[in-house]
Amino acid sequence: MTLKDDIEAAVACMRQGGVILYPTDTVWGIGCDATRTDAVQRIFEIKHRAESKALIALVNSRDMLERYVESLPDVAWELMSLSERPLTAVLDGACGLSAAMTGADGTVGIRLTAEAYSSGLCRRLRRPVVSTSANISGQPSPAIFSEISHDIIDAVDYVASYRRDDTSRSRPSAVVRIASDLTVKILRQ
Repeated sequence: MTLKDDIEAAVACMRQGGVILYPTDTVWGIGCDATRTDAVQRIFEIKHRAESKALIALVNSRDMLERYVESLPDVAWELMSLSERPLTAVLDGACGLSAAMTGADGTVGIRLTAEAYSSGLCRRLRRPVVSTSANISGQPSPAIFSEISHDIIDAVDYVASYRRDDTSRSRPSAVVRIASDLTVKILRQ
């Protein structure tokens, strides 16, 4: 299966409210259309994750990012686009996303991805894609496909073919909180 065909199949699944298993710029992830509450809720169920622990969304461009936050501080964009390591920014004023994606304070975690598969998903879906590690909550995050539990594989609606044999390891993204008043706090290095 070509990369393009794989992305097309994953996007078709997400457009119908499905949940996918896919490679990201960090670890293997579980994802869906970040605007669909029904799909986001399924991810919480699959992971056995408390709904109070917010999920993050991937975007592939500044334009997409600006559509899903009320105001994008320049410093947030600069940090995200210039970081050598994947960087998740927790921003104020989430809008247009499933309410299940936002924290109780209205914040949302968003990461800019340039990785071929995850970026292609965002581009083709034309919406942010949920990205959370492909594990049961509390268990180790799978850096490579062979580390993913069969419980996770069996629970999703589509499993990407791309990079299944890739054994290179990445680590989770750094996470920073960037408040509307431009206060920056490192949450995870």
